[in-house]
Amino acid sequence: MFVFITFLVIGQTETNVQYDQESEKETKKEGNLMIGGYAEVHYNQPLQADERSNGDLDVHRMVLLMGYSFNARTKFVTEIEFEHVSEVYVEQAYLQYKLNSFMNLKGGLLLIPMGVVNEDHEPTSFHGVERPFIDKYISPSTWREIGIGLSGNIIAASLKYQAYLVDGFNGYNGSALLNGKNGLRKGRQKGGESYISSPAFTSKVEYYGLGDFRIGASAYFGNSQSTLYDGLDRNDTEAMMRADSSVVGISMYGFDLSYQLKGLNLKGQCYLINLSNTTAYNQFSGANDLGSAMNGYFVEASYDVFKNVKSISSALHPFVRYEAYDTHYKVEDSIERNPGLKKQVITTGLSWYPAKGAVVKAELQFLKSGSADAFSTVFNAGFGVMF
Repeated sequence: MFVFITFLVIGQTETNVQYDQESEKETKKEGNLMIGGYAEVHYNQPLQADERSNGDLDVHRMVLLMGYSFNARTKFVTEIEFEHVSEVYVEQAYLQYKLNSFMNLKGGLLLIPMGVVNEDHEPTSFHGVERPFIDKYISPSTWREIGIGLSGNIIAASLKYQAYLVDGFNGYNGSALLNGKNGLRKGRQKGGESYISSPAFTSKVEYYGLGDFRIGASAYFGNSQSTLYDGLDRNDTEAMMRADSSVVGISMYGFDLSYQLKGLNLKGQCYLINLSNTTAYNQFSGANDLGSAMNGYFVEASYDVFKNVKSISSALHPFVRYEAYDTHYKVEDSIERNPGLKKQVITTGLSWYPAKGAVVKAELQFLKSGSADAFSTVFNAGFGVMF
């Protein structure tokens, strides 16, 4: 997302383009106020030889961003997201204070710095109409929680970093929300009347000192939250054991890298999640099938065919991406591993950028579960903008 580490000058009235050293994005400002946004419209059409299916058309997202600098050190940033026309969310809302040239204190509704897509998920920043599957079912973008922490860019060391304490996944609020099919996705609290029974820690470090090669590492540690701890008598052993059974321990690790060589772009990303207390959690819920480990990865290659054509100002990127993920990578003896939860996806298509900040996309996706004999096919098309 837009992350503003350079600051606006009070009293300046003309519109400027400002370079952001932390996010490496250009942003427009009018005095102390900054406004931006992004949007994407999608068409999804299943293709099956023996079955006819209707296509889906959707204004998937429209996001409005506003930022305001109170002075050279203090600013507020927020994003309001409209999904599927009728759903409204706050995607970010944080206050930031610049401690020094390489450290900022942030607090509020923050994007979890896991992988690359969760923070940079604007439609112009990734290939493909839909976001990668591993960034839906393994690292559940858009993943944001309320918290506080530090971020910064140590330019001399070519190092960006983030570290936050946040509220964790909602594991139980009258029903158990984590399972094999959806992984951790339904546990996101999103800042809407969130609660906390124990904090979680998340961090990311990115090194960019190798020219066009970049590498990042991210982590998340914490327990899922449970409403059963609210008002609990600490001396009630039976109630404490029941509350403990509604909690899952989560350790998540992410690694990503990218490389550019002229018009060639290579990218890779992987996740590994270890979960503890899943036997007690599944037995407590009576029906859940949460595994004890999940994993996922993708590798992607694209090439700008207009890179060296001076007479053409637009960019055209054919791309191909292979990804695999498994929400039942490991399971405890109390449940049976579901091979259908192991997925493979091949996505290939085109991204055409007629202007900076605008993209038109088309792709074919070939999807296969571990229990299927063949790939199913989906055609996706759409456009996206970011400004």
